[in-house]
Amino acid sequence: MRVLIAGGGVAGTVTAMALHLAGHEPVVYEAHPSGGADAGAFLVVMHNGMNALRAIDADRPVIEASFASTGMEVVGPDGATLGAHEFDRDLDGPRTLTRAALYRALQQEAERRGIQIVHGKRLVSATKGGTATFQDGTTASGDVLVGADGLHSVVRTLIDPQAEPPRFTGLTVVYGYTRAEGLPPAPGLYRMFRGSRAAFGYTTDPDGATYWFARVPDAERTRTEIAAVTPEGWREFARAAFADDPLPCAAIVAATGDDVHGGHSYDLPTTRRWSTSSMVLAGDAAHAASPAAGQGASMALEDAVVLGQCLRDLPDAPAAFAAYDRLRRARVEKLVAASAGQDVGEERGWAYRHHLDWTARITA
Repeated sequence: MRVLIAGGGVAGTVTAMALHLAGHEPVVYEAHPSGGADAGAFLVVMHNGMNALRAIDADRPVIEASFASTGMEVVGPDGATLGAHEFDRDLDGPRTLTRAALYRALQQEAERRGIQIVHGKRLVSATKGGTATFQDGTTASGDVLVGADGLHSVVRTLIDPQAEPPRFTGLTVVYGYTRAEGLPPAPGLYRMFRGSRAAFGYTTDPDGATYWFARVPDAERTRTEIAAVTPEGWREFARAAFADDPLPCAAIVAATGDDVHGGHSYDLPTTRRWSTSSMVLAGDAAHAASPAAGQGASMALEDAVVLGQCLRDLPDAPAAFAAYDRLRRARVEKLVAASAGQDVGEERGWAYRHHLDWTARITA
């Protein structure tokens, strides 16, 4: 089966690897010319995400591009420690790295396996017969189209023109990198601060670089307005949110140069239709959680492996897509709800204590 994959990020690239392992012929079409999209943000691949990569023997490149995250400490507005815990070490992960480094590691591994990744191909439309059209006027034909094209997915609207749009969470997230002096040196420990107006977190890599983020309540702006904000503007926006708190947050932000990036936070609580007879969604195109959960990349990795299994084991695409929906929907929608602060009735750790076995057979 020839499978066209729109999107060369986490979901798209790993779906391609899973499908290749399953004996199909995937081709990835990535909108960005170089594949290093969203270079500014960093993320955590949690235990379940590393487990999904390990299921298809793709974890080693990510381990080599990242550093281990060891635990979390929560600090209140007055500087007092509210709680701390270590991440489970009986499971692989979690790992911290920039999004650009993750994309590079996954795309290089896919290409090493002989998978074609075509850059500069932004999908604009597709037919039920399997022909995809790109912004540059070129087309491609296949048996199935996988929409791994992110939060603002074109494929999602092709599947369901009435699909609900992503929901603004009321937060703007700013990311930055610095080498601030006087911070606790333990590499891999996340220190999370509850400021009077906003939330802040940082971790330090083994070389002493500080990765930080700020989640700040904000009014929604247009994508054009967001794109126009300069690094200086993002730095001042984040610094001001903590200026009145007796916490190190404002000083960390102020010590940062121009390596500062920001954008709104959105989620996608539910998508009515994940598929047609020849199109299917994966990753943020199907479901997107608030960054607070730290599970966006890991859920996309799980999707990729399960979709590969379904298209390996079931007789046709519609049957495979139905099984994929059945196996994935309840879990990801619960995770999105939890990331929005809802009580989903689970104990801490439920999301990342999830195991995928590539050799397990999928039935209808």
